[in-house]
Amino acid sequence: MAAELVDDPRLAGLALKEAWRRVRRATRAPWLPLFSGAGPDRILAVPREFHHGDMATAETIYAGCFHLAGHRIEVTARSPFERLDAPLAWQVELYGFSWLRHLSETQDALSAENARALVLDFMNLPRRRRSPASEQPEVMARRIVSFLTHCPIIMAQGDDAFRGRFLDLLASEVRYLRRIAAEVSDGMPRLGVRIALAFSALCLPAHGHQIKLATQNLSSELDRQVHADGGHASRNPELIIEILAQLLPLRQLYAQRSQPVPRVLLAAIDRMLPALRFFRHAEGSFALFNGAGAGDRGLLLALLRFDETLGEPMSHMRQSGYQRLTQNGVVVIADAGTTPQGALSRDAHAGTLAFEFSSGQRRLVVNCGAPQKTEHSWRKLARTTAAHSTLTVADQSSSRFARSGLLDRFLGSPLVSGPSRVPVSREDDAAGQSLSMAHDGYRAAFGLVHERELFLSRDGRLLEGSDRLFKASRPARKRKGEAGEANLRFHLHPDVEADPAGTGIRLSCGNEVWWFFADSPLALEDSIFFADPRGAKRTKQIVVTFGEAQAEVHWRFERRL
Repeated sequence: MAAELVDDPRLAGLALKEAWRRVRRATRAPWLPLFSGAGPDRILAVPREFHHGDMATAETIYAGCFHLAGHRIEVTARSPFERLDAPLAWQVELYGFSWLRHLSETQDALSAENARALVLDFMNLPRRRRSPASEQPEVMARRIVSFLTHCPIIMAQGDDAFRGRFLDLLASEVRYLRRIAAEVSDGMPRLGVRIALAFSALCLPAHGHQIKLATQNLSSELDRQVHADGGHASRNPELIIEILAQLLPLRQLYAQRSQPVPRVLLAAIDRMLPALRFFRHAEGSFALFNGAGAGDRGLLLALLRFDETLGEPMSHMRQSGYQRLTQNGVVVIADAGTTPQGALSRDAHAGTLAFEFSSGQRRLVVNCGAPQKTEHSWRKLARTTAAHSTLTVADQSSSRFARSGLLDRFLGSPLVSGPSRVPVSREDDAAGQSLSMAHDGYRAAFGLVHERELFLSRDGRLLEGSDRLFKASRPARKRKGEAGEANLRFHLHPDVEADPAGTGIRLSCGNEVWWFFADSPLALEDSIFFADPRGAKRTKQIVVTFGEAQAEVHWRFERRL
């Protein structure tokens, strides 16, 4: 790790910032004694839960089986909170308590007693015997929101002593988050903490200045992290869903407590709801860019009911770096943005100029997507350029990742470099829609720029494109080498049947038949699709190879049926 920090000053800066944050958080640890004052004696308001619960899952929890983050673990003999040998992703989900929604769904006395007993298990377990995951600020923030949201079922079977301990625990964790909020890692961890503190200020008895301060801090973070077009600063489309699922009940809480709803919160919601439709394919799935995976389609539909905007989705999200072409039921969504910076890139992918392509109720071309938490070993592969429907040079990614496993665990795998310029232009005329994009992600390594042009015909029966490599006008001072073979990849959705036929490839998708052609050698190879709710699935990809000294390749998808 030390060698890589020496070689990359930006990485060293990130590491030093994170180390300093951890030191400051440690000095404010929740178990350190400090004056706390009287705890709350009641909960004034209960937030709405947008995630649907499942009664069958509630039954498995009652039986001592916790299926979290894709891992199924039985804990009949002891408390689940003592399972320090469980996968970290499972522990994070367990200590976040979002699974309480399944118990709330049943609304019966048995589930209420189960919820109380499990929360009591957590409270009775000494901190030294808990997983370190339980003290992560983002996990504590989720736990606070879960406790507030599901307090009716938690407290239903509890006596006064239990309720007092439960409320004291809430107050203690809220005080801790207030002290360390500014030291939390940038991005969703910090925004999640600010959201949790706003929830607590509205749900627990609080002085007016506490509500005002929580509102100001949340507004500042929303202003910084939510772009004017509704995208998140990390460029992960799936975070729009996660954030809205918390902001909408927060908006309701302000009204319920007769507090003015913050202007910034209202504006963020109004911007993010149309962004949901931008990233949604016609059959309902979400586009797979920069950390987006299988997602929760039920939650997406629940959120879309709040979108009162009329007309077609936006054609572009310029600040977030995405473009959309739509004609006659055909949708093309493309990544046309630069690499997010610092901690905001911890889940970002090297997929610049990649696109997804769907027709009606079928997806044809996709990116591989983010693996589920059980498939952590695939995460690095899923973030590479080769896992996206775009061009790769010499099997290298257009963005550079930190190569140290220790550094990954410390910083969360940020990108350390990537495209810094992505010029975009588009036209809409009688023939159809066209899009031109370029990126300089291969300038440092090979002195090259990748340019991609897409055209979608007005009737939606033709998607054609060209990809070109040319020398950068200002090559990097220290190029790393000469470019090797360049390949175009078009990853196909698992539902697509692909068969080589003559000079092209026949693609059968439902009742539609498309053909793919290119003016360079092409082949059908194996691929993997990570974003299936049931786990990774085998699929195919079309690979087009640039010939020797070839600078440009033309290709097209053509619907014949």
